[in-house]
Amino acid sequence: MIIDCHAHVFTHWIGACGHPTRDTHNRYLQRMITRTAASTFRTRDWARADTTTLYRADDAGWSGLTDVDFRVGRFGQLEFTHQGEDHVIQYMPVGMQEMTAPPELMLSQMMYAGVDHCLLQAGGSYGPMTEMNAFAQQQYPGRMTGMMHVDEAMAGTEAELAKVDHAFHVLKLRSLYFNVDSLSRHGFPWPLDAKEMAPFWARLAELGIVLCLELSSGPTYDKAGYMGHIVALGRILARHRDLRVHLAMSPPVAFFAKDGRYEFPDELLAVYRHQPLVLEVMFPITYGGVWDYPYPEAQALTESLRDQLGAHRLVWGSDMPNVERFCTYRQSLDYVRKYCPFLTAREKDLILGDNCAAFYGIGKPRV
Repeated sequence: MIIDCHAHVFTHWIGACGHPTRDTHNRYLQRMITRTAASTFRTRDWARADTTTLYRADDAGWSGLTDVDFRVGRFGQLEFTHQGEDHVIQYMPVGMQEMTAPPELMLSQMMYAGVDHCLLQAGGSYGPMTEMNAFAQQQYPGRMTGMMHVDEAMAGTEAELAKVDHAFHVLKLRSLYFNVDSLSRHGFPWPLDAKEMAPFWARLAELGIVLCLELSSGPTYDKAGYMGHIVALGRILARHRDLRVHLAMSPPVAFFAKDGRYEFPDELLAVYRHQPLVLEVMFPITYGGVWDYPYPEAQALTESLRDQLGAHRLVWGSDMPNVERFCTYRQSLDYVRKYCPFLTAREKDLILGDNCAAFYGIGKPRV
């Protein structure tokens, strides 16, 4: 069984997408795009541009977002206007004529690429999508497993805990996506292990909800910033030793693999070796615009992860449909499935599906 641990379905981005208002969703989008590998162009002459005009460098929170008439376009593009000049950011594939991804799109992609099941992550710029993910899971239980979402910084409040309870007990979702960078909505008000967050971690542990955690290096966006979150996560896991953690996105190459192989500090390895914890093998979405298929650089990094952490901790993901701005869905899988000669057949089975199936209970009857 091949399982994609990182996929998305979402309603049209021109709307609120499950957030309280359309403006809230737009601000999530603008904040997310301030740090992206997506190409940016000036519309008038197609000259290359960047996204530095979208935010003030001295403010990593939403209060630092600039007024540039940020908006959702077509053909995978997000748009903004700076000093009278229109710009576009090619964030989704050009072939995405409208910014929407129904479950049936993902199902068609999976059938063509030979993927049996996918996990639907959610939150932030994609929209919470808790209800839509639950619907997709209910409609296609053999193909999709949905995740819930909360307002990250406010996760310990009664209102957000009620969302967790509803998603778990009523919608039957068993995992939650949490993006550390979304703490920017409230100006990164406290660390992950702050007392304000304690009720949230306790609720996840109590209910046995899998934490799908996308780490960040914000608000400083350097190695120290990333390690600060790792140390805080380590303290959380020391209190909740049975908390199952799925770390979204591959470990940052810029911080830990400048020479083509990972070198992890002891504090980081201690967290990565938490039991139970899995890490994503997912390089094309971050480096597909720099490296060429079949990504020998990503193959070397996958080997490095296998050597240091073991194949039993690794799960393959794509970030569909976003990844298709760099490569096809099949290619995002085949650089591991058809290449990586250092992996045994059994190790490929583990990374491409068996680990994820065991971690999430996929294939077992849902209670």
